This record gives sequence, structure tokens and C-alpha cells, in this order.
Amino acid sequence: MALNVDQVRGIAERVAQSHGLELVDIEFRGGGGKARMLRIFLDKPGGVTHEDCELVSRDVGTILDVEDAVPGGGYTLEVSSPGLDRRLSKAADFQRFVGSRVKVMTREPVGGNRHFEGRLREFGAGDLLVLSLESGKKRKPGQKHEPVPEVEIALDNVERANLVPEI
Repeated sequence: MALNVDQVRGIAERVAQSHGLELVDIEFRGGGGKARMLRIFLDKPGGVTHEDCELVSRDVGTILDVEDAVPGGGYTLEVSSPGLDRRLSKAADFQRFVGSRVKVMTREPVGGNRHFEGRLREFGAGDLLVLSLESGKKRKPGQKHEPVPEVEIALDNVERANLVPEI
């Protein structure tokens, strides 16, 4: 019997919400035995605490075991924050992080490229991401300012997207 990802996601979503947290993503890796790992990523304004992760881990683990939602023997359950380089996958993620630096890999090339890094300038109309691509070149004093190129990427063409930590 295979893992029902939607069932696991539903359980994790309900538990996260009951603790005032947002389910960011779930990941299941490994084929059999102890190498199998279920990862749950949570977030909330102000950041996720160690206690948040403990509570969700305990509650989700109990429900998964009672409902036998992870068939096939043992597995490791890991609950954590998505980190500074958090993955963006839902429309709400892109809307929330407008103004942030992001890395995007597309399924199909856009303007001959599949890899982009820049500032997410806007997200909205028609589920389009608008990225301001930063060249990384510094202007010399007195040098004319060149406009920053932009690219529009359809959300359904995004294979993978992550925040880029800014220090």
C-alpha cells in the first residue's frame, strides 16, 4: 500500500492550524526501512519555535500511527521551519514574499533561460511572477543608470522557487 500524500497533508494541515501555524510543505523520502523520512515544514509570523515543532510532531505522529497513514513499517518524522531559503510553491507564498529576492527554475525556458534570480517585484494578474533581474554589476560614479531587466513567469511554469536569504 502506497503513502496517501493528500491524507498526510490533510492531517498535518489540521494539526498545524490547531496550533496557529501554517503548513508550508511536506516531503516523503526513502523506499523502505529506517531510511524513510517524512518532513513537515511549518511557519508562523515571528517564526516557528522548538515547542511548536514538538507539539506538531507529537500530535501528527500519533494521528498518523492511529490511522496507519504511513504504511510499510518504520519511518522518521521531522518537523521544522522552512528555513531562510524557504521553498515557494503556492500562489499565496509568492504574494506574501513580494519584494523579496528569489531564485526560480522554470519547466520551459523563458527568453531562452530556465534559471532566474532577482527581486519578486509583483505577483498577481493571471498568476504571473514579475522578477527584476539584478545583474550584480556595480555602477561607477557618473555612469548612466541602466534600467533593470524584468521577466514575467507564469506560476504553472515554475518548477522550483526559493527565497534567497539577504544579510
